[in-house]
Amino acid sequence: MTRRIAVLDAPTNLGLRPPTLTSVPGCGKAPGALRDHGLLARLRARDAGCLTAPRYDPGDWRPGDGVCHSREIAEYSAALAGRIGDIIDRGEFPVVLGGDCSVLLGSALAMHRLGESVGGRIGLVFVDGHSDFRHPGNASYVGAAAGEDLALVTGRGQADLAAIEGRRPYFRDVDVVVLGIRAQDEYRLDLQAAGIVNRPVPALRAEGAARTAQWAHEQLADCAGYWLHVDVDVLDPAVMPAVDAPDPGGIAFAELEILIAGLVDTPHCLGVELTVFDPDYDPDGAYAAEIVNTLVAGLAPVTAPNAVPPKLLPPRPVPPPRPAAAVFPEAPAERSLPPTVDPSASGVVGRLSPGDADDLGPIVAS
Repeated sequence: MTRRIAVLDAPTNLGLRPPTLTSVPGCGKAPGALRDHGLLARLRARDAGCLTAPRYDPGDWRPGDGVCHSREIAEYSAALAGRIGDIIDRGEFPVVLGGDCSVLLGSALAMHRLGESVGGRIGLVFVDGHSDFRHPGNASYVGAAAGEDLALVTGRGQADLAAIEGRRPYFRDVDVVVLGIRAQDEYRLDLQAAGIVNRPVPALRAEGAARTAQWAHEQLADCAGYWLHVDVDVLDPAVMPAVDAPDPGGIAFAELEILIAGLVDTPHCLGVELTVFDPDYDPDGAYAAEIVNTLVAGLAPVTAPNAVPPKLLPPRPVPPPRPAAAVFPEAPAERSLPPTVDPSASGVVGRLSPGDADDLGPIVAS
């Protein structure tokens, strides 16, 4: 019996600040752009439809007012959790197409509901270029849920988002693994203090994407299963500039492909979400095509003939918080990598050889 993928669109942009005073974030267009490049047909996935997001309207929000759109995000998250739960109840593997990173609140709520129903804890593998760990305890103010999603799903922040349905936290700190943040991430020390293990890009590259995926499995061995969050800004802007906050020092498409494949190649991975791709910065569709190629290859283990259906492990005792030393140590300096984007190619993205991905240095724009 093979696993079947079900693709659900979650085109919300409520968690981001507007790019300009007169525009709205374009990441709500991402599901359509990826579908236009044949994602569902290539995945042989069931179309699970679209959960339409509320209207983007910051109104007169000002710093100090709390998270913008919080009421709408909370309502959307509860509805999204229900849709994800329905997919899992059918024995399918949900692939949720965001949208911004506030999508994680709905996924997290679905995982908490699931964990409660089976009497176990569900973990989170958080693949992202940023820690998204801003909260009232470490920042002067909050405002954009997409920059605070990891803090919110671990119980930090205002209750209307961090404790939907009275559930708090959705994920325990010891049940979270963070991969792909930059070494200089503003809140990395806060992750360390919380006992949330992480591998920044230098460490991920030093160990290799495949071994890093295995390491993540091991960190969540006490969980009944886990959810996978993938923000495409984990990629270097030399190969993926179509995001709201590009940050140099990211990984390559081939590395992301290997990482996703390793993380989903287990019956304990319960589903995946993809966030923050903004088609407004991809006028010719080249980046959308590259994302689709990466997703199709990365998710291949889910529908392989020998794939095992989702399986929740029996409940285990909650382990004590991890010591700060559990954070992966800093890796040696990165090595140079030849450019992967040819400016003369009119935006066409170059792909790295998967066989070379675990030995790559930093990506450098030409």
